[in-house]
Amino acid sequence: MPGLVLVVGENGAGKTNLLESLHVGTQGFSPRTRHDAQLVRFGADAARVALVGRRGETGVRTEVVVGSQKWASLNGAALRSAEQLRRELATLVFTPDRLAVVKGGPAARRAYFDRSLGRLVPARADLPLEYGAALGQRNAALRRIAAGFSSSDALAPWTEQVAELGRALVEARHEAISALSPAFAERAGELGLPHARLAYAGDPPTPEALAARLDRDLERGATGLGPHLDDVTILSGPRDLRSFGSQGEQRLAVLSLLLAEAEVIRGRTGVPPLLLLDDVLSELDQGRRRVLAERISRDGQTLITTTSAAALPAEPTLLLEVSPGEVRAA
Repeated sequence: MPGLVLVVGENGAGKTNLLESLHVGTQGFSPRTRHDAQLVRFGADAARVALVGRRGETGVRTEVVVGSQKWASLNGAALRSAEQLRRELATLVFTPDRLAVVKGGPAARRAYFDRSLGRLVPARADLPLEYGAALGQRNAALRRIAAGFSSSDALAPWTEQVAELGRALVEARHEAISALSPAFAERAGELGLPHARLAYAGDPPTPEALAARLDRDLERGATGLGPHLDDVTILSGPRDLRSFGSQGEQRLAVLSLLLAEAEVIRGRTGVPPLLLLDDVLSELDQGRRRVLAERISRDGQTLITTTSAAALPAEPTLLLEVSPGEVRAA
């Protein structure tokens, strides 16, 4: 059902579980944990999520089962892995712990923008994993050489791969961040976060630059140059919001990133992603709640969880009430 779905219930009633199940059923994994055993109810052997919906004008049926084995199907066809769903269906999620994208360390931002890269440029979705695999092999070779178990000749192929894949990853990140930046600035401005921008200054590693620091890499047993060490800075004017932003501003920045990505995905594919917004209203004032409601009511489907229907200054398309073990339309 297109439109705005408001999910209401007391704390602990299961609202977040509902959103998590929708994420599992459309992406093949949980936004909360990478340990699938945590998705299975206590005392049960497996968990199952089955969804029916539409992607544009096309009907979609998905099924994901998690237990001793994990498998998924899309429109009745088995997938090689459950995570393959995310290449077919776009779902974006906001949860309170997503503030780590702004307030956390560089690794949290690299992971976030690399996932965005996969959604915005599907042909390059595997680049972060491919680069990480090559980097792991080079680091292992460095440790073998330092221990006297291998010669420096064994390092050359991995240095070439790290340089080649690192260049491609840096270029892809620049492309994704350039695509997100205008919409991010606009959405942040609407929400009252002025002059918001993204900055990425990653430079691709070259074989020459990697060779120049070989002694240091051998001493550390790790590659000290490349996109695995880069950061994306999220700013409001001259202020880096990680260090000089309030928690409210950090929340607005994460929400603006999500709305920006949704806009870019819709522009590129013609189909808006499913938005799952968990407890997004609790720290927004009434004016920002109104702006958010107007923005997400325009296109696609959004589910918002809250403890009170009065928290949303708009009429939802559908109101769901959640109590332990039950979801019903109000």
